[in-house]
Amino acid sequence: MSTPRGPRPGAFPPNYNPDTLAGNLQNLRINQSNWQQSNNAGVSGAPRTSNALPFGQQPPPFAAGQSRPPPPGVFQRVPAPPVAPGQSTLRPDVMPARPTGPTPVSQPPPFASRPPPPGVLPSSIGGSAAPPYSAIAPRPGLSGSPTPPQMSSNGPAGIGPPAFAPRMMQSGSRPPPPMGNAPRLSVGPVQSPTMLSSQASSQPLQTRPGFGSPPAVSSSVGQPGPPFSTFPQGPMFSGSSNMPPPPGSLSFPPAHQGTVQSWPQQPPQVGPSHPTPGAMQQQQRIFGMPPGPPPFPNQSMALGQTVLSQADPNHIPRYSSSSAVILYETRTDNRANPPPPTTSTYIVKDNGNCSPRYMRCTLNQVPCTVDLLSTSAMQLALLVQPLALPHPSEEPIHVVDFGESGPVRCSRCKGYINPFVKFIDQGRRFICNLCGFTDETPREYHCNMGSDGRRTDADERPELCRGTVEFIASKEYMLRDPMPAVFFFLVDVSMHAIHSGATAAACSAISQVIPDLPEGPRTMVGIATFDSSIHFYNLKRAMQQPLMLIVPDVQDVYTPLESDVVVQLSECRQHLEILLDCIPRMFENNRTTDSAFGAAAKAAFLAMKNTGGKLLVFQSILPSTGMGSLSAREAEGRSNMSDGEKEPHKLLQPVDKTLKTMAIEFAEYQVCVDLFITTQTYVDIASLSVVPRTTGGQVYYYYPFSALSDLAKLSNDLRWNVTRPQGFEAVMRVRCSQGIQVQEYSGNFCKRIPTDVDLPAIDCDKTIMVSLKHDDKLQEESECAFQCALLYTTVYGQRRIRVSTLSLPCTNMLTSLFIAADLDTQFSCILKHAADEMPSAPLAQVRDKATNVCINILHSYSKFCATRSSSGLLMMPEALKFLPLYTLALLKSNGLRSDGRIDDRSFWLNYVSPLPTPFVIPLVYPRMIAIHDLEAKELEDSIIPAIIPLSVKYISDEGIYLLENGVDCLIYIGTSVEQNVLTQIFGISSVEEISNQFILEQYDNQLSKKLNAILNEIRRERCSYLRLKFCKNGDSSGTMFLSNMVEDHMPSGAAYTDFVAYIHNQIQKKMT
Repeated sequence: MSTPRGPRPGAFPPNYNPDTLAGNLQNLRINQSNWQQSNNAGVSGAPRTSNALPFGQQPPPFAAGQSRPPPPGVFQRVPAPPVAPGQSTLRPDVMPARPTGPTPVSQPPPFASRPPPPGVLPSSIGGSAAPPYSAIAPRPGLSGSPTPPQMSSNGPAGIGPPAFAPRMMQSGSRPPPPMGNAPRLSVGPVQSPTMLSSQASSQPLQTRPGFGSPPAVSSSVGQPGPPFSTFPQGPMFSGSSNMPPPPGSLSFPPAHQGTVQSWPQQPPQVGPSHPTPGAMQQQQRIFGMPPGPPPFPNQSMALGQTVLSQADPNHIPRYSSSSAVILYETRTDNRANPPPPTTSTYIVKDNGNCSPRYMRCTLNQVPCTVDLLSTSAMQLALLVQPLALPHPSEEPIHVVDFGESGPVRCSRCKGYINPFVKFIDQGRRFICNLCGFTDETPREYHCNMGSDGRRTDADERPELCRGTVEFIASKEYMLRDPMPAVFFFLVDVSMHAIHSGATAAACSAISQVIPDLPEGPRTMVGIATFDSSIHFYNLKRAMQQPLMLIVPDVQDVYTPLESDVVVQLSECRQHLEILLDCIPRMFENNRTTDSAFGAAAKAAFLAMKNTGGKLLVFQSILPSTGMGSLSAREAEGRSNMSDGEKEPHKLLQPVDKTLKTMAIEFAEYQVCVDLFITTQTYVDIASLSVVPRTTGGQVYYYYPFSALSDLAKLSNDLRWNVTRPQGFEAVMRVRCSQGIQVQEYSGNFCKRIPTDVDLPAIDCDKTIMVSLKHDDKLQEESECAFQCALLYTTVYGQRRIRVSTLSLPCTNMLTSLFIAADLDTQFSCILKHAADEMPSAPLAQVRDKATNVCINILHSYSKFCATRSSSGLLMMPEALKFLPLYTLALLKSNGLRSDGRIDDRSFWLNYVSPLPTPFVIPLVYPRMIAIHDLEAKELEDSIIPAIIPLSVKYISDEGIYLLENGVDCLIYIGTSVEQNVLTQIFGISSVEEISNQFILEQYDNQLSKKLNAILNEIRRERCSYLRLKFCKNGDSSGTMFLSNMVEDHMPSGAAYTDFVAYIHNQIQKKMT
């Protein structure tokens, strides 16, 4: 099968989305307006040298020509010579230069243009001989990180948005720190890890990381690692810092205390074929067993049965923080490489398989038969995030224009041309890697074959050498002209919203985001307010001031003067700003307590019906009048919990189908609804959330809402919502090789036909789970391909097709499946399935099912893959050794705990449904760090200190601790904290002075500045402003903080050591 190889040129796509929250990243080139395109085109055919260029330079576009002029900056295509061998415009040993220079003044900074650390990564990311990915121990400091808000002792740091000024970046993965003095790449001999024992040891516990987990680093180099991955520490590779880099790898100037670690490539198929038990003849790491020879890479670890309940907790796998940057090649030597952990920071070189950011499989080797998959008890699924944010050092996605004919596709399955299509008959025909059908190559696309069986122009065509590419859609993909970018704001002005400050906060947030909306004539806006009636506003420029138009009928709504309600932003900017300033004052004496949410949403939809777009609703109370009105069900749910006569899980279902029917109509006309709930009471999120879930939107939840402390978060959430990379009127389909088919899609979308996912809007934060099943037997030694195609419209009106292709090897070996398991993706599927089942099954049943998934997987491994000598021990594959910890954390999470409010649980369900894989682990196992001793810590690797295990034994009453899970940020203050520490961080002398409305400020001292820098870095990583909550020991807030100590025994579940013992006991019962 033809696969990509060798260096290839790159280029900028022709359109960007200027993002005000993410203006510091570089090389994310999407959604830019046409007037910016000409500034980004490379210099075709520029000479290159054999040495890698400094980071920040970009190779020219693929050289080609085309009969019709394409959009500015788009790659043109020229038919390859039909007779003479194809010849590259660049010599194979020459690297094209990337044009450099500042961003033009007339052009806003490109989305995600964080300044790259100098010297981190040449444009080629190493040659073909480089390891698939390597971990770099970075230097202190972080280039491009947000500057902490500079505030006086009287200035609040939480009001604003202070942490994200316009064109500052948040990202799900941390960028590489400055590497001007970074170490060379050096690989030394593998050191044998210390064997795990249940007995106390005088030596530090060390383990050797295997497949799917970041490598441990020796303590002499600062023990770098990803933020949420902590292993028992031990060296994996060592060597002299003066050792020259391996051939084809990157070279960096030397630095003190630096190292680079090579990660394993795709592991070969090992072990006996399923289902022979006890045939894995490799040494295991076992608790309570004497030391033996070191284990092989990616091998299992084991826990001794007799000492599990009394095992030293330090011997159980736990996280350690690391800021290492991993260089990852998707394929090496014609074989797929397993991806790095989702919680690590990695830079991808696309060698034919798409980046794991865009598509990730639960198994990196595909079982040939359904019986083999069933025996493993694992799930075969894809997690697809088609518009995910790349790392700023990665090459941008290439945009290809095939002209009016459109991209080359298989005539049978309609799969798109990709690097794994095989050309035959001197290139005149090609075999589809998805369905196996042989097609004629279009005459204008023909090219001669080289001696290696590949097209001679394969390295010059992005669609033949990269796993992710974006095609310009031809007219056959358009049922109508591409829709404009429409943003309609709907604000609750009922009495409760006015008195709580929610209306003023919403108007302030909208005012701040208006300058960040896309420029140009295609951007249109509208605004309406509502209580028990609906108020539209005429924003035409000819009017001296906005004119209010009232719709009193909330049962049969309509939209007056439709053409004057949604207008071009350039025509109404001044009127809109005046109106937003006046709305809180206009309704300050409003005494209407009712809210007509459903009617208002329907009326706004009628105004947007002809165009489609984004409807952003700010809701503060339970909708009580008009169509879709609701009644309080929370009290009923509490009585259900006590008498048991009814089923409380049904409170997580919508009360009726009214809002669902409305949402389906919205989706049909490409209207996406985002719901900002600023409330202090119950609002029935289970019913309201149906609208955003069906239309591809999102629920934002601020409870209990505080106009003082939540304004900054609301402003930043809204800004990120409208400025992040996104597309409109999208359709997505996943295709698979013969033998595998899509079973089900899960996420926030509307599915009208089984094969497609309809998305009125999709953005970089949305993930779709794709469950797969066998419909035939796969051939061993072959590869199984998956292709995701997303047809969407950019915010600047270009119709695009983003195609991501992933090809993985097939196996008949059960052991290979466990070696190739992707823990983060497997657990993400477990969590999403649990969330899907919660509205239809009792909570205890959902908890038991999640636990049984963990038990069944480890039982299968113990039964069929463990050595005979390991009888009586809990055997866990290295790739899944944290599965018990993640499962326990899930059982104790807000969603699966038996206590808590119905609205809180409903929000949790809606939050995890589209949640990207990198944010799943932090949600259930939050990150906790100590902040009272920041001055004493030398943070050379990262701004953020090392994490602390989630157990009360690591919490001191004299300390202050920060805990974050991607949604909330809790700051816990002990009762005996030193007064000078309280004064430096909070400007107070006693813990009693901290209240629920307390605002974190930045003071002129190092401790305060470090804390604010850490908080801003966390917010940038999570792509979320994070809501600050202060917790004190001895009151309810302290109890809330301690409920996150998932490794301890608590009413919601057992301690970690006891849970592992329970898992072991259940496996033993199944074995007998």
